[in-house]
Amino acid sequence: MLKSLKIFLQFVFAVFQDRRLLIGLTRRDFQSRYLGSYLGLAWAFIHPCVIISVFWFVFELGFKSKPVGNFPFILWLITGIIPWFFFSDALASASNSILEYRYLVQKMVFRVSTLPIVKILSALVIHIFFIGIIFGFFKSYGYEMSWYNLQVIYYLFAMIVLLLGLSWLTSALAVFLKDVAHIIAVFLQFGFWMTPIFWSINILPEKYHLYLKLNPIYYLVEGFRDAFIHKIWFWERMSYTLYFWGVTTVVFVGGAVVFKKLKPHFADVL
Repeated sequence: MLKSLKIFLQFVFAVFQDRRLLIGLTRRDFQSRYLGSYLGLAWAFIHPCVIISVFWFVFELGFKSKPVGNFPFILWLITGIIPWFFFSDALASASNSILEYRYLVQKMVFRVSTLPIVKILSALVIHIFFIGIIFGFFKSYGYEMSWYNLQVIYYLFAMIVLLLGLSWLTSALAVFLKDVAHIIAVFLQFGFWMTPIFWSINILPEKYHLYLKLNPIYYLVEGFRDAFIHKIWFWERMSYTLYFWGVTTVVFVGGAVVFKKLKPHFADVL
């Protein structure tokens, strides 16, 4: 535990030292992702909005899905699918960060471990907009803001720490194994359907609930719903909170160790 805390604090200090370069790279990455297309930045918002609209149309209008816990289906849906958008987009792009910025690895004295966070921050910009969409939807349905909503900050922090550990691992392995991108795509596809994002865990027998809750993304998705729908503080789910941070600590430390061991060989392979 102390080792993981030390690694995390060292990384935070390193990020603070490189904050100007990090901000510059994040801005450049954000702009370059949509440069050259006719709609440009609009594509960052169009794709998630289309997916939400399709699910809403199919399940609420097509299948006549009933409200979940007395909440309109669309509100229940967006509080689950929007954090998933951030997680999947950030992990997919961060896993490719070393390959994409190979010129920095090859030609500059650069803190390579900060490259995955460039992609995570780039995805975070879009995610902040969609968090505003969540607030807008709840306001339009007559639900007022509450102190519970502030937990979004905590769950964002938790997701970023988990993402950083995963992306250290996957971005380092991607330099040596070209199949990593395909593995991540399959993992995200499988994770989407196995996480109760647009279906409720209550439709399954209770004996299967524990297995689904082993997925740390379940904690984050339900956390968003706790902040907006269930009105439950994260410390009220203490056992699951401790489990999540235990898994995240293992992922964070494991990712850091793998990245550190493989980093000296990046320039040679690239």
